[in-house]
Amino acid sequence: MTHCYQLGGYNIVLDVCSGSIHVVDEVAYDLIQHYETTPRDVLIAAVHDRHPDQATLEELEAACGQIEALREAGKLFTPDVYEPMAGQLKAKTAGVVKALCLHVAHTCNLNCSYCFASQGKYHGDRALMSFEVGKRALDYLVEHSGTRRNLEVDFFGGEPLMNFQVVKDLVAYARSIEPQTGKHFRFTLTTNGMLVDDEVIEFANRECYNVVLSLDGRKEIHDRFRVDYAGNGSWERIVPKFQRFVQARGDRGYYMRGTFTHANPDFLKDIQAMLDLGFTELSMEPVVCAPDDPSALTEEDKPIVMEQYEKLAELMLRRRREGRPFTFYHYMIDLTGGPCIYKRISGCGSGTEYMAVTPWGDLYPCHQFVGEEKFKLGDVWTGVTNTAIRDEFAACNVYARPECRDCWARLYCSGGCAANAYHATGKITGTYAYGCDLFRKRMECALMLAAANQLEAGK
Repeated sequence: MTHCYQLGGYNIVLDVCSGSIHVVDEVAYDLIQHYETTPRDVLIAAVHDRHPDQATLEELEAACGQIEALREAGKLFTPDVYEPMAGQLKAKTAGVVKALCLHVAHTCNLNCSYCFASQGKYHGDRALMSFEVGKRALDYLVEHSGTRRNLEVDFFGGEPLMNFQVVKDLVAYARSIEPQTGKHFRFTLTTNGMLVDDEVIEFANRECYNVVLSLDGRKEIHDRFRVDYAGNGSWERIVPKFQRFVQARGDRGYYMRGTFTHANPDFLKDIQAMLDLGFTELSMEPVVCAPDDPSALTEEDKPIVMEQYEKLAELMLRRRREGRPFTFYHYMIDLTGGPCIYKRISGCGSGTEYMAVTPWGDLYPCHQFVGEEKFKLGDVWTGVTNTAIRDEFAACNVYARPECRDCWARLYCSGGCAANAYHATGKITGTYAYGCDLFRKRMECALMLAAANQLEAGK
């Protein structure tokens, strides 16, 4: 299977199952698109008629020979032989947990109307995680991590800095057990910025592998949704703090995490606003909400969003050439490495190697399932007791979704987000069609950028 498209002035051919990317001229592009469905002599005649001045019949015959050589080398029209491997990774790592999302605060000091977590309450009661619950969660992670050395812990909410003392105490505890356990903890902190101060900055820059800073871009867009309980926008209060945070962070990982909605499908303006503020590690995520929510993206928004993704790729190319590069989270792709094929077909690991922990110690497949009682897996004291749900997630892979079988992007999304699929279709093995369309466009842009970077670096 191949996917052929034109973007950024390039003719791009992706060989789906080998991952090979070919940037070709118009003649080769036409040949490859129809190579498997058209007799060779008919194809050569048709392409010659379309491009009479670009290639002779003999040159087209030679080009077909080169296409055959690529096929034989496993770089074009490669068959999909991966389905028998679909369950192997999860079977091999059954019971092994590598990451926890600690919901240290089911409460928030902002009142964002589009919040999928119901303003941090997750459709339940407000609560703060105690040190004892968090400590047990860390012990559970160590006990169930098998031979893995690097363990990942996200401090999440709500707003985790509303429980900052427990965050600090849990990090101190984790560091104290690293020598005897042979484990190394990598922490991430996600914050809306309202409680960021010099102590938070110093702590996070010392202890956190990554920080996620919530900013929606333009002041008028950010303040439309990200307000306090008095209805006041937060932009002016958090931006100077984030600027200090990032400046002090140096080369440590961070990214600005924005959300775009029906109010701003032209989100490139928000990307530009963040660049103007000095931020260069960026992400803008489509809103996650009910279809009838006023914030929900509509079909009318989709062509605008698609155009924004293309213009964003063009901006990234232009700024890189000018020596002013920036990173967009969804365009980060490595053409020479990346996840192994087992990971590509098995998905994110939610419900198996990754779980969320509530303030009470309950385990859920990920943060987007928290509060959905049917998905409660167990707790950090007794472990996973809802084995039926765990097994359902273990069986979740790209081949478990019929809609994915003919999708050229399947080995990049691994079947997509189980939570989005569930909320769109009622099944974790469903697909969120709107999100799939956006993902495919992002991948086209990401692959074009990666190919352009390699081509230009080789000049």
